Amino acid sequence: MSNYSHLISDDIMQREYLDRIMSADQAVQMVKDGDRVYIGTASSMPDELNEALARRKDQLQDITVMCSNPKLPSAAIECGAFNTHSYFIGDQERRHYGEKTFDFSPIHLSQVDIWCQHIGRPSVAFFEVSPPDENGYMSYGASGVILHEYVKKKADRIILQVNCHAPYVYGENNLIHCTEANAIVEFDHEIGIIPDVGVDDTMQKICSYVLDHIKDGSTIQLGIGRVATAMGYLLKSKNDLGLHTEVIGDSCMELIKSGNINNSRKTYFPGKSLCGFALGSSQELYRFLDRNENLHFQPFPILNNPYNIAKNDNFISLNSAMSVDLTGQVASEGVGFRQFSGTGGQLDYVKGSQMSKGGKSFILLESTFHSKSTGKSGSHIVSTFDPGTVVTTPRSEVQYVGTEFGCVNLKNLSVKDRVKAMISIAHPDYRDQLYEEAKMYKLL
Repeated sequence: MSNYSHLISDDIMQREYLDRIMSADQAVQMVKDGDRVYIGTASSMPDELNEALARRKDQLQDITVMCSNPKLPSAAIECGAFNTHSYFIGDQERRHYGEKTFDFSPIHLSQVDIWCQHIGRPSVAFFEVSPPDENGYMSYGASGVILHEYVKKKADRIILQVNCHAPYVYGENNLIHCTEANAIVEFDHEIGIIPDVGVDDTMQKICSYVLDHIKDGSTIQLGIGRVATAMGYLLKSKNDLGLHTEVIGDSCMELIKSGNINNSRKTYFPGKSLCGFALGSSQELYRFLDRNENLHFQPFPILNNPYNIAKNDNFISLNSAMSVDLTGQVASEGVGFRQFSGTGGQLDYVKGSQMSKGGKSFILLESTFHSKSTGKSGSHIVSTFDPGTVVTTPRSEVQYVGTEFGCVNLKNLSVKDRVKAMISIAHPDYRDQLYEEAKMYKLL
């Protein structure tokens, strides 16, 4: 029995849809030993299919499940019977990092098509999609547009999970037709959300240094997390902003609703907010995306292409970091040999924004940290990284770096001048130490 076949107006297409309807347990019988199964990304996770696959853990051998940053617990990962491969690590995958069954690919998100073709190489694809439109097309939903078309081209078996809560989004390569599926499972569930991080005084202070650089009419990259939330409040003083961002969150939604983002002065896709995927701290965001003609979703290789980013005049990119060294190297994905997230799209936007006419790039971070688990405190501005720490953005690409103690432009500075500038925005408690270390390493 189908809940959604009646939405298709053509009788033949309706029959094609109905012929593919089955239970999740029936659908995952298509998975065979040795398969590489793509199981979803971020807020597009087909959880019923993943549960059904986990129920087959004692029947299958040499299975690899592939995903990125799931926002709901995935039984296919947690069952412990399968290998896991991620191209951007989230909370759930992080718990398994370092296990023999876990692997990770460091890629720029603008090159996710290469990951699908040559690294991930899925043989089976699980996609969560919206209910069908009158022609039998279903949208890839809140997070699927970024890479599902590339996954579909590589996989030889496609299983769809239709979810009434998955938004029907517009854009490029945003749809899949019912006839392209080998099986269709209907299962409704609310989409995973992220915690509302709130705004503290320190992050507001950091972001305040950026505000004067953002003109009315600028196009911004504004994602999720503390930087995006703080900037979301501050940007209510700006007008006619454009949006071109890899991830859209609640702060972006609020700025669109308030009219601060209207894309009226954009030079690339004027009138449209461009985004790749969505992560909400509320279900309201996913409802906002549904059939919203003002939003245009694009796959990462198009959206995050620095040359496309640069087509926006006065582009402002805002990215966070875990640590920055005195010469401007940026570590944003891990500390030591511990991978925390992934390469992501940071360098794509750092490069694209500076190629933009009037554009600027900002790396923003708190000057210090305090670990609740270890009780240790320290500086996020360092003379040298811990062994194994990955450089996400090389110093040659970095422009502005900001903390709560100021914002400096490193682009046109020599190494010695960079070191002095970075010490000036470090926490006062660590400046003397950093100065002495800089002299010891002959940086000054």
